[in-house]
Amino acid sequence: MSTMTDTNQHVVYLVDDDPVVRDALAFLLGSRGLLVHAFDGGEALLAFLAKAGPLVRGVFVLDVRMAPMSGLRLHELLNERGYSNPLLFLSGHGDIPMVVEALKKGAFDFLEKPYSDNTLVDRIEQALAVDAASHQHGANMHQKIARLASLSDREREVMVRVASGKLNKVIADELCIAVRTVEVHRARVFAKMGVRSAAELAGRLAKP
Repeated sequence: MSTMTDTNQHVVYLVDDDPVVRDALAFLLGSRGLLVHAFDGGEALLAFLAKAGPLVRGVFVLDVRMAPMSGLRLHELLNERGYSNPLLFLSGHGDIPMVVEALKKGAFDFLEKPYSDNTLVDRIEQALAVDAASHQHGANMHQKIARLASLSDREREVMVRVASGKLNKVIADELCIAVRTVEVHRARVFAKMGVRSAAELAGRLAKP
């Protein structure tokens, strides 16, 4: 297994019980600038992940036919433990039902041997891009939740009305407060939500 343990970087978690194939793939991916953690079986990967924590960046590349734990079974366990990272299967014995089963359970792709080095690396890089986008979406959502949590109840009331396009005077009348008070709350909402206009605020609230 690789001794590199920086799980905050984009990495490839490679699992193959054939040491020759595993070493060759690790060398190939490493030569293309990818950080590789190589494991000889599913048990070793799961043990590593248990120590690394529930959130790891990168993609899983699994051989399908391994003993005692197959790649398909490992995929099931990764799903059960909440790992949603893109996952690619490699197999020299793939068949259509196996491909369908893997894809139905969320596999990113299924490459049947022999495949070209470029095809493999290209698909892994595409999977890494998907992982990066997913991570960014999660970070954005976390930030949005934190920003909303920082608002007072009154600021939330003003925010909803500002985002819907209502004028300060209308908001003041609806909330029975002074226009100047609305202006103050509006400015605070903009600052806390990191926006500069009502339109930008509405767009940020509309994003999932």
